[in-house]
Amino acid sequence: MASIRKRTLPSGKVRWLAGYSDGGGKRRFRQFETKKEADAFLVQARNQVATGVHTPDSVSPTVAEAAELWLKRCERDRLERTTLLQYRGHLTHHIGPRLGAVKLSRLTVPLINEFADQLLTAGRSRVLVSRVMVSLSSIVTEAQRRGLVTANNVRSAKPVRRSSREDKRPEMPSRDELKAIIKATPDQWRPLILTAIFTGLRGSELRGLTWGDVDLKRGVLSVRQRVDRFNSFGPPKSKAGTRDIPLPPNLLTTLKAWKLACPNGPLGLVFPTVEGTVQGHANILHRCFWPLQVKAGVTVLKDGQDEQGRAIKIPEAKFSLHALRHAAAALWIEQGLSPKRIQTLMGHASIAQTFDQYGYLFEARDDEAAMMAGVEKGLL
Repeated sequence: MASIRKRTLPSGKVRWLAGYSDGGGKRRFRQFETKKEADAFLVQARNQVATGVHTPDSVSPTVAEAAELWLKRCERDRLERTTLLQYRGHLTHHIGPRLGAVKLSRLTVPLINEFADQLLTAGRSRVLVSRVMVSLSSIVTEAQRRGLVTANNVRSAKPVRRSSREDKRPEMPSRDELKAIIKATPDQWRPLILTAIFTGLRGSELRGLTWGDVDLKRGVLSVRQRVDRFNSFGPPKSKAGTRDIPLPPNLLTTLKAWKLACPNGPLGLVFPTVEGTVQGHANILHRCFWPLQVKAGVTVLKDGQDEQGRAIKIPEAKFSLHALRHAAAALWIEQGLSPKRIQTLMGHASIAQTFDQYGYLFEARDDEAAMMAGVEKGLL
């Protein structure tokens, strides 16, 4: 039997106590500020009890407790170390401080939206907040799997909306800047830079590329693995990340010559260190790509000081290594590849991701073979 009764607290405040029996017949109670809230709760609770999916507050874990269960599952599923660190960071810096003590049964849609608003107000980017919300949703989903909560209200919340005014096109070198970068690239780094520009590989995929995945006879590069920031090998970021990319003529010639000069190592890497081990991402930036941009004049001016402490403008590299991936996509689109083909070559998990990144660049043209040669010819 469900009931609602009015209570006057010692402080003089009035509260409404909702009482009901759970699925096991045990009497449960919950207090509300208004009778309307108590009525709404009883309607929901009785329906959940009738369908066998009700979780009382007293047995519901907190968000922090559920998060630990989720992280243990992620570890058991052997997710990459970098992914686990990212998830732990979401919990430690964002979810835990604001929602950690909240019981899952009280994680309502308004509370979730308020949580996202707090993060945005605190200066977190929309991209970061979206990722944190995905982690929060995964925490609740794992709790659902264990029967600790009935519904995932994170899925029902719409806390982060993208504004067209805030959309940023990916930063990438212009055609002239690419030409300057290629011209300034020293011989020992030329194969890596050209491969990044003409294949669109991620930095982690470049670092994990082996000669066994480069078919120099057919002129095809296969992406089958990547290396994380701890230099550990793993599969591509998604199922779509496993892909084959045709090599344009001059890049193919460059790689054939590079294979003869490439440092040998047990891993058979295409772009190893001089000892044949995995290149660190920071090493590529500090020893190659950042100095290369300065040499090529592809820079931005930053505030700095000279030896006498006077304020001066200092030229710094303009782009990250990932910008070459965006440049590759732009060059392919310029040559007329279809959106679906761009999705495949870039290893995007969905066509929506491709359009989100490069939708403004598309125009209808065809002929992929001529495109691959055209991209290279325009720069070399």
